[in-house]
Amino acid sequence: MRQPEAAAAWLRTTTAVRERAAELLARARRGDSGFFTIGDGSTLDDAAREVVQATQARYAWRPIPYHSRWRHFEAGGVDRSAELDRLLGDHATPRMRAQARIDLAVVSVLLDAGAGADWAYHESASDQRFSRSEGLAVASFHAFTAGLFSSDPDHPLQADAAGLRGLVADRLAQAFQVRADNPLVGLDGRVTLLRRLGEVLAEQPQVFGTEVQRPGGLFDMLIAPEGVEVPPTATVQVHDILTLLLESLSAIWPTGNYLHREPTALPGPGESGLALGDCWQHSGVGGDGHTKGWVPFHKLSQWLTYSLIEPFEWAGVKVEGLDALTGLPEYRNGGLLLDAGVIVPRDAALLARSWQVADEFIVEWRALTVALLDELAPLVRKHLGRDADAMPLACVLEGGTWAAGRATAERLRGGLPPLRIDSDGTVF
Repeated sequence: MRQPEAAAAWLRTTTAVRERAAELLARARRGDSGFFTIGDGSTLDDAAREVVQATQARYAWRPIPYHSRWRHFEAGGVDRSAELDRLLGDHATPRMRAQARIDLAVVSVLLDAGAGADWAYHESASDQRFSRSEGLAVASFHAFTAGLFSSDPDHPLQADAAGLRGLVADRLAQAFQVRADNPLVGLDGRVTLLRRLGEVLAEQPQVFGTEVQRPGGLFDMLIAPEGVEVPPTATVQVHDILTLLLESLSAIWPTGNYLHREPTALPGPGESGLALGDCWQHSGVGGDGHTKGWVPFHKLSQWLTYSLIEPFEWAGVKVEGLDALTGLPEYRNGGLLLDAGVIVPRDAALLARSWQVADEFIVEWRALTVALLDELAPLVRKHLGRDADAMPLACVLEGGTWAAGRATAERLRGGLPPLRIDSDGTVF
């Protein structure tokens, strides 16, 4: 691709995610990877059976919902979505509710990187203790309803540009009950991410609102750009949600991954290039021009898109094309495939050391995870007697691969993932 803008646009598609992931999977199957081999078909079927077992244990008597931040808001059997509705009051329109839910989902997902094994959140209302993703979700829910991300005391149930830009680490630490004996991994990185979010919201009033800039402005941009109520026949393609997120929020990611004007050039004075976010270099992939060597994932952006499906649907919008999104390349899904012997390190010592997110070992593991989840999903559906319409990938993940990965990690290592990544809280 000759123009960097066109290359960046392609790298922000799930087509690119799948193509580059498939390229690395084919390479590993040929025996050309220096890091991994791929187990035979029986290992993938064994992994599918683990997923089926987890799905049946979790959703034997009820429909499988989407993999979404809203599942974590249900932790401990508490319907926090209903609590948000109650706090919004009877006057709130479907559009207002959608905007508040989008605000909440965006800040909560951006805070949803690995918490570390030593952190937990105590919810006083339910007298329950939550750790990991559920703890981060519950903590962020209460921070949101307390108005931590709003600059307007009269409208606490929102996240806005001014409120996010003014966020300081001490206030987030207090809201998340961080102490010396309750440390949260990557706290400063999370604060940086939310402050950057506030900055990009303020810079784009045409997307996020002319008077008050909020993540919920995405709803109006996609559904009701004139500010009218939700049309009764409103539809949106899920990839259009992802595209808008990637186009409007790409500058928040502090990865340092930029596409420069010349494929081999370093940026000139004052030039940072086009921000790519969760997109990394790997010497084993090709590509033309500016796309050469890049492997995109956009894990948190896709996790956020999955988490925005329900706010749109609850507002009466039909969300189409769900399987355009990919599986999420993170500890639980990728850990399941390692633990099941589907992805096999050439040397066991590779799992004993710590890695950086940009290391080719991690980039390749994540790519293999994406590609193999696409192969795993049909096997899971076959075992459960369901088709893709009844069980899209979002439901396979929820049923599903994420839960099976967590259960396997608990059984083998007390919950720890099979590999170690030094994280700043902005990718994992």
